[in-house]
Amino acid sequence: MKILITGNLGYVGPGVVKEFRGKYPEAEIIGYDLGFFAKYVTNAGIIPESYLNVQYYGDVREFPGHLLEGVDTVVALAAISNDPIGNKFEEATLDINYRAVINIAKMAKKQNVKNFVFASSCSVYGSAEDAPRTETSEVNPLTAYARSKVFTEKELAELAGSDFKVTCHRFATACGMSERLRLDLVLNDFVAGAVTSGGITILSDGSPWRPLINVKDMARAIRWSHEREHSNGGDFLIVNTGSDDWNYMVKELAERVGQLIPGIDISVNRNAAPDKRSYRVDFGLFKRLAPEHQPIFNLETSILDLVQGYKDIGFANKNFRDSEFMRLNVVNDLLQKGILDKDLRLMK
Repeated sequence: MKILITGNLGYVGPGVVKEFRGKYPEAEIIGYDLGFFAKYVTNAGIIPESYLNVQYYGDVREFPGHLLEGVDTVVALAAISNDPIGNKFEEATLDINYRAVINIAKMAKKQNVKNFVFASSCSVYGSAEDAPRTETSEVNPLTAYARSKVFTEKELAELAGSDFKVTCHRFATACGMSERLRLDLVLNDFVAGAVTSGGITILSDGSPWRPLINVKDMARAIRWSHEREHSNGGDFLIVNTGSDDWNYMVKELAERVGQLIPGIDISVNRNAAPDKRSYRVDFGLFKRLAPEHQPIFNLETSILDLVQGYKDIGFANKNFRDSEFMRLNVVNDLLQKGILDKDLRLMK
């Protein structure tokens, strides 16, 4: 068995690599990543890439097709993965998140790769507060990041067939501890504020809805999509991936953190412009198709896992929003140092 993971040096990748290695110790597992965030390793006894057979470095926009020879499954994680970067670098976001993914998928199909797993997002629903969204609901992407996911899903559907199984996971908002931590995620941000300064600052009015999923449960879902049969979901599957128990308003998330870390102050910016990105999601299809791969983390265990993880790495930076744990800060630093150009390509 041979599995190739693009974008494995990000927040989600380490858990995916360990999930596959734990289940398939004899598999050949390959990573491919440009390495923007490779050096920001946290809470790791050994670097996550030690579980790979080989790590390749490169831009997915210039992916070498020969790496797909003999591959059974491609897991496409590589992406500009948050809205601030996507809004600032919209064309690069479309190139990396959409066009490069489709190019790799086309090459994979020609190389007789059996499975293609794409990390999509529930953010495609945009503004949808009236009722939980299902996979057949109308999409309403409000950002470059969300649009890139919609475009990719549409073209992957045209490639899927009996010889090329495609699974698009519309993941809930990620959270939880990772060997490459991100703090530009709502729950991770709130716990960081509580641990370092005894306070949570909600940048919005707290009313938007967000479904969440622990990053480790994302990895388990990705393994399921590698294993699933065509008869379980079809040649092409879009599936909301998370749990109905994890639909929360942003202010509710802050309150739950406060219940587990007593004595913190919660500040809500009631004068903030409305955040139109607000949606609840129905995860019933995922529960029916993957009953043995349902999330095992809940909100409480994820918060406590973050608290312990921050303690383990001695995290105490009150100004964490200015730190390297925020993806846009890393990208801006690489630009300022002349390592990346305006298209987010390595300078040559």
